[in-house]
Amino acid sequence: MTTRTHEDWLALAKKVVPTTTAWIDGPVSSLSAATRTTVNPATGAVLAEVAECDERDVDAAVAAARRAFEAGNWSTASPRERAAALHRIARKIEENVDELALLDSLDAGKRIVDTISIDAPGSAAILRWYAESLDKVYGEVAPTGPADLAVVSREPLGVVAAIVPWNYPLELAVWKIAPALAAGNSVILKPAEDSPLSALRLAELVAEAGLPDGVFTVVPGAGPVVGRALGRHHDVDVVTFTGSTSTGQLFQQYAGQSNLKQVWLEAGGKSAVVVLDDVADLDLVADGVATGIFTNTGQVCSATSRLVVQRGVADELVQRVLSRALAINIGDPLDPATGMGPVVSRRQATRVLELMETGAAEAREVHGGGLVPDMPEPTYIRPQVLLGVDPAARIARTEVFGPVLSVHVVDTVDEAVTVANSTPYALAAGLWTDSLSRAHGVARRLRAGTVSVNCVDALDVTTPFGGFGQSGYGRDLSLHALDKFTGLKTTWIRHG
Repeated sequence: MTTRTHEDWLALAKKVVPTTTAWIDGPVSSLSAATRTTVNPATGAVLAEVAECDERDVDAAVAAARRAFEAGNWSTASPRERAAALHRIARKIEENVDELALLDSLDAGKRIVDTISIDAPGSAAILRWYAESLDKVYGEVAPTGPADLAVVSREPLGVVAAIVPWNYPLELAVWKIAPALAAGNSVILKPAEDSPLSALRLAELVAEAGLPDGVFTVVPGAGPVVGRALGRHHDVDVVTFTGSTSTGQLFQQYAGQSNLKQVWLEAGGKSAVVVLDDVADLDLVADGVATGIFTNTGQVCSATSRLVVQRGVADELVQRVLSRALAINIGDPLDPATGMGPVVSRRQATRVLELMETGAAEAREVHGGGLVPDMPEPTYIRPQVLLGVDPAARIARTEVFGPVLSVHVVDTVDEAVTVANSTPYALAAGLWTDSLSRAHGVARRLRAGTVSVNCVDALDVTTPFGGFGQSGYGRDLSLHALDKFTGLKTTWIRHG
């Protein structure tokens, strides 16, 4: 798959015909007949006119999801039956992996080498993992007296609304869909406005895999309309959301204004990578630092956008990081030689450029930044590295969601921990040290949902992902994700 050339991918892209309808018991146009134009951020070309749903479509989707849940064909199916269905969905993804990879690359500007090797096949793997988990999750028997039997079981909660962002359109959707479906819920997926195409195609594949009507629904549309309607709907039982902290706060409000539905948030991040002065291989560390911030053009919630480095190795490390940042090949995401593609939209480019200007004014020394000249769209942005940034500066506390790294030089380990923990976010952190004892001690003190020691953004379906503070609560991935989509029920039987 990854041996294809730029020309190969360009040719395959011409054959892609995007799905443009919503999916509510089958393909449907929005009730208003409104559409939204989705554009390739790499070229500016129009990809499709996608159904633009509103509150009436949300009502229809929720009604379909509720009917499916109450019918019980899915919600009361055996774990073995649900597992078989999840395997069929995974197989459908694998059979259409090129198309799904291209849809995310074209729609969101993601590098094809990432979508074809990580995002699309990874989505299938996650579905298979949850399928395999279903016969390994047991209930409990409480320690009662001899005349009683108390059984604790997990039950699906009902209708789950999954609202996902544009940086990993397919994979983050599957992070939510897989455990929610595995648990027996009906799921309504609201994709991001900038990247709805893989979600709409996924709806077709789920139907082909044989899930009952209404169990999986896709409702594209604007966040302030569709997202709000889902958040405030009295017949939605759970909202699971990945996106900005400010939008996550709105979903908490919506729950209070409606039915006190459960809300699970994976929100913003401003993660630090801490480099201690005992590291010997600075090239390895520099590779890790650059990867941690410039992957996916910096559009990663757990991107390590702050480098906190001890003074003894700071100058050498920073020079190595700068050389890597300046050497990144920025270009067409369909070219396998491209190291960094565009940001997702002109709107996002404007935001990133404004924050780059803010950072430049707050830093002692500025390297890079700004638009790449002579590109087909004003969405290609050069990496920026900011030196001499105060940890309290706006650029050091604001999630940019772009290729911006601020550097903070410290003298002691205590100072490094203080700076790393100095934002309201606590999603992820990185740590580089050659000392095992330091690794244990410092990792324990870093406030983050995941601490990656001597590696970059450590992630696997077997381990939970999520944060603390304004990064939200609840966990995606691992068996712990099932906690979000099930309720504990006690059945107490007195006998004798």
